[in-house]
Amino acid sequence: MDNRIRVGIVGYGNLGKGVELALKQNPDFILKGIFTRRDVSSLDTDSKVIHISEILDYKDDIDVMILCGGSANDLPEQGPMLAAHFNTVDSYDNHNNIPQYFDSVNKAASKANKVSLISVGWDPGLFSLARLLFESVLPDGENYTFWGKGVSQGHSDAIRRIEGVKAAVQYTIPSEEAIERIRAGDNPKLEATERHTRVCYVVPYDMNDRDRIEKEIKSMPNYFLGYDTTVHFISEEEFIKNHTKMPHGGWVIRTGTSENNNKQRMEFSLSLESNPEFTSSVLVAFARAVNRIAQEGKKGAFTVFDIPFAYLSPRSGEELRKELL
Repeated sequence: MDNRIRVGIVGYGNLGKGVELALKQNPDFILKGIFTRRDVSSLDTDSKVIHISEILDYKDDIDVMILCGGSANDLPEQGPMLAAHFNTVDSYDNHNNIPQYFDSVNKAASKANKVSLISVGWDPGLFSLARLLFESVLPDGENYTFWGKGVSQGHSDAIRRIEGVKAAVQYTIPSEEAIERIRAGDNPKLEATERHTRVCYVVPYDMNDRDRIEKEIKSMPNYFLGYDTTVHFISEEEFIKNHTKMPHGGWVIRTGTSENNNKQRMEFSLSLESNPEFTSSVLVAFARAVNRIAQEGKKGAFTVFDIPFAYLSPRSGEELRKELL
């Protein structure tokens, strides 16, 4: 009997391709199919490819569906829709709208007796766990989150959805001055807009559209509005030469004091050569947890805060206690 976790991938962009690769490193999974809106024959993969219009035909063949669409347009629609039929995990990353997204997915999943884990990745996701842990351990302090320097998949996807944009990438750049102030023991009150700048490289279909495209980027709420944002318009040749890699990383830092006024600092950091491949690996680990809590008969929407760490590992509790504790 094959006891592997049966998964499907919805979407075959950078994230979907990353999940396909990550599954190869996790032998307790089996990929049953990639679901896409594209022409099925256009995908360059050895995996089974199925048009998304047929996805409900596979309700009994999938233990966990990994949703790899973008947060700007895909997941707000796909998340609740697919939660009504499958156990799901996604990487929804529009921080400001997470409560509303959670509610919509929770309603659908609860009604269908399914489990949906939302906003899984490294931020939101692993960084969220670090913020929770640090705050709980050091209550008298301040959390600081910095992203970059690196490519933001969500922000880049949001730019690419603008009419007239052929290709685009957005780099998030942290303020080194702010990081050093915090590490030195200063606890400045910093808005997110003071901690980062955003630099965009855009290939338009028509260079005459530059002013309109730049205005739409800089006025985009939850992504660019309020940030120091620079937009560079470049040729497709330059884009391919200099902007096709996807590095990223960042820090969660908490500084504060214990009761005797001793200064304390906690840090969690990531340095990634491939943002989508790392995010995909996080999704796969949490897909294992989704399968476990679904087997326990739970239902509804969950976040990383609700998942026991042991559920992420294929190892038994005995092995974890012996080798990692």
